[in-house]
Amino acid sequence: MEKKLTVLLVEDDKEECNEFIKILDSADDICLVGVTNNKNVALESVKDHLPNVIILDIELHTGNGNGIGFLESLCNMKIKPSPYVLVTTHNKSLITHEVVRQLGADFIMVKSQEDYSTESVIGFLRSSKNTIQEMQKRINGKSKTIAASPAETKKRLITRVTTEVDKIGVSPKALGRNYLIDAIIFRIEGKHDHFVSIANKYGKTAASIERAMQNAINKAWSTMKLEDLLLLYTSRIHSDKGVPTVMEFICYYANKIKADY
Repeated sequence: MEKKLTVLLVEDDKEECNEFIKILDSADDICLVGVTNNKNVALESVKDHLPNVIILDIELHTGNGNGIGFLESLCNMKIKPSPYVLVTTHNKSLITHEVVRQLGADFIMVKSQEDYSTESVIGFLRSSKNTIQEMQKRINGKSKTIAASPAETKKRLITRVTTEVDKIGVSPKALGRNYLIDAIIFRIEGKHDHFVSIANKYGKTAASIERAMQNAINKAWSTMKLEDLLLLYTSRIHSDKGVPTVMEFICYYANKIKADY
């Protein structure tokens, strides 16, 4: 199977973020592993996900920090192979463009250009995908970095699953949130006795575990905006209630994430 190009989006324009999510959530060649408008969260996401590409907005007006500070910190992390950095910005300053290039930006797309769109950004990444992955693979082969341990790989998997569950609006206060995260991870790992395994782990009955999971999903669907749910959860919902069942939810996210691990 062809390996997906993994992308971290650092952007503070909510409408633009939603456009990227809408397109990439159903893509089979590019995978969005994180979205944030916060410099520090973005740096942690780089450590956790090791994305092939970072789409970076320089001016995070409604977030925290800015793209230049992010690039400075990214340089200091000395990640090998380093992510391909695609800067998208309203800033037209040639001086600013030169600064971000010197800090490691690979390409700059100005949002005020007539042909700029989220589709053009994704189209550029698709045309560059094989080259980016091949160059990073070559650099990784020459570097002396040690492959991630099973513990590190598991940590990144947990982070990815948690990110997806949080994006869909499952509250950290929901009793079933951790059960859902565990069940998705079990499914990815090929373990299908979700309810029994989780019940044993937490000392609960399988019925109570399943009930708590469904309640957490129901709560998310009742509090999230419909347009956001349709962007984030693209699988068909068979229930007449318009809410995915526990197994539908688990299988959707396990299948979505599995190819990357």
